Amino acid sequence: QVQLMESGGGLVEPGKFLKLSCTASGIIFSSSPMAWYRQPPGRDREWVATINSGGVTAVAEPLKERFSISRDNTKNTIYLQMNNVKPWDTGVYFCKAAGARRSPSSRPADYWGQGTQVTVSA
Repeated sequence: QVQLMESGGGLVEPGKFLKLSCTASGIIFSSSPMAWYRQPPGRDREWVATINSGGVTAVAEPLKERFSISRDNTKNTIYLQMNNVKPWDTGVYFCKAAGARRSPSSRPADYWGQGTQVTVSA
């Protein structure tokens, strides 16, 4: 069974930092591209950042000066470092395994975590 578990969310003051984690199980993690998305209140889910199996990263343009994505294949975990957070960073942050395989012979598929709430407020 595939499971993606996000953690690290919570209430944080503007200007502070927060680091989110997402630990995966049930997939061949080291070969899976992984991504972070977020859904602000009342808005659609939006892409935040991606890291491929080789560690190459991409971050949404408006966020690239403050956010970064990384992975630790020894822990089956990706991270989202959020610096100088803003009130509009508030939302539910989701982890996605994109085109992941459960086994070498399985078809690639996308998997999502349940999300972790981030609230930026004084």
